[in-house]
Amino acid sequence: MTSGPRPVVVGVPAGRRVAFFQDALRSAGLPGARVVSWPDALRGRARFAAGETVRLDSPGEEPEADRLLRGVDDPARVEGTGRWYARFTAAVAELARSVEEAGAVLVDDPAELPVLFDKRLTHGRLRAAGVPVPASPTSGAAAPAVRGWADVLALTAGAGMRRVFVKLAHGSSASGVLAVETNGAGRVRATTSVERDPAGRLFNSLRVRRYTSEREVAAIVDALAPDGLHVERWLPKAVQDGRAADLRVVVIDGRATHAVLRTSRSPLTNLHLGGARGDLDAARAAIAAAGARWADALEVCERAAAAFPGTRCVGVDLLPASGWRSFAVGEVNAFGDLLPRLTGLPGGGAEGLDTYAAQVAALFPRTPCDASTTGTSTA
Repeated sequence: MTSGPRPVVVGVPAGRRVAFFQDALRSAGLPGARVVSWPDALRGRARFAAGETVRLDSPGEEPEADRLLRGVDDPARVEGTGRWYARFTAAVAELARSVEEAGAVLVDDPAELPVLFDKRLTHGRLRAAGVPVPASPTSGAAAPAVRGWADVLALTAGAGMRRVFVKLAHGSSASGVLAVETNGAGRVRATTSVERDPAGRLFNSLRVRRYTSEREVAAIVDALAPDGLHVERWLPKAVQDGRAADLRVVVIDGRATHAVLRTSRSPLTNLHLGGARGDLDAARAAIAAAGARWADALEVCERAAAAFPGTRCVGVDLLPASGWRSFAVGEVNAFGDLLPRLTGLPGGGAEGLDTYAAQVAALFPRTPCDASTTGTSTA
């Protein structure tokens, strides 16, 4: 009898991502995945076996993994992303060696994760591939380091940028992002979810706030700078119902399969910061009315994904310009598939499937399995 797939997921055993992946496997009639926790992986305890197919998922939503990666005392703290990046990429490299030595197969190319988790390197790679991205004085491996607010002012003034996003190079979920506006005469306004306590520590907040004191903005940027900063031009976004709009587009095996429109009254469209899912059909109609094509928007996302050919699924943040006539890529997310209840685009090859079911279909196409192997375990 042919042995069926032997899936393994390195993730958060009790997290939503692992649950969605397990549901997708079982719905496809496949055995549940053996789960390796990120704390075990980070402590070098992960073990694999020949014939296993190993999928890496996000270590988010796991306080212990966060402590091991960032070394902070509170998961709401913003600082520590530089340490997170160094430890995470080292752990992935070690996992890849363990998988290969065991005769197992890793779903994605581990060498691409260090690029995907550095916004400066991502933008540099996209620009080299001809993918439109916001102008940035910090993209690419040879870009100057940003040591603090004074460097941000110097770099943006030299590039003629009055409106920019200042982002943690290794941040996610809008952590540490500031949308900054200056007028060249000392006035500044920054929109961000960062809250600074009296001791100068930075915390993520679910409430977007605005700072108009340059001293306060400088203090935040100076505190973030040791972790690495990326600066990019703030492109005027398209608008739907008076709200700024962008898209998260999931690309699986080179094909755009899922899309969600995100809208917000602030420059930060992340759904956990007050953003809301917009009307995708209305956005497609607006694109057509502007003389552009929806297919062109998806093609930009597929070109961005093609810059990372060894990563089978990415979430692309697509920025439609004001008027819906053109598009740029803001970010490419290695773990950008957490979009509950979102089914595939018409004609995208994943109709009726959520993002996890679509990945399972791509990973294990119609593979017979031994039902007796169904089950989960932890390493």
